[in-house]
Amino acid sequence: MSTTPDYTRVDWIKSTYSGNGGDSCLEWAPSVARAATTVPVRDSKVPEGPVLRFGPGAFSALVNWARGEGS
Repeated sequence: MSTTPDYTRVDWIKSTYSGNGGDSCLEWAPSVARAATTVPVRDSKVPEGPVLRFGPGAFSALVNWARGEGS
């Protein structure tokens, strides 16, 4: 039995901070984030690729960085 979560049936949402140029497309799964202690993030151009999992604090830091609020 695998301990790796199955994210194939998860609703992914494209980040509003992803550009329309197609080269920076980040998606996250808020339904999983609400139900778990991790926030899954993936590259929307490679949906079958790896999923990074951030803790809530690390995800907040990532969002702040994307907004230009991080140092």
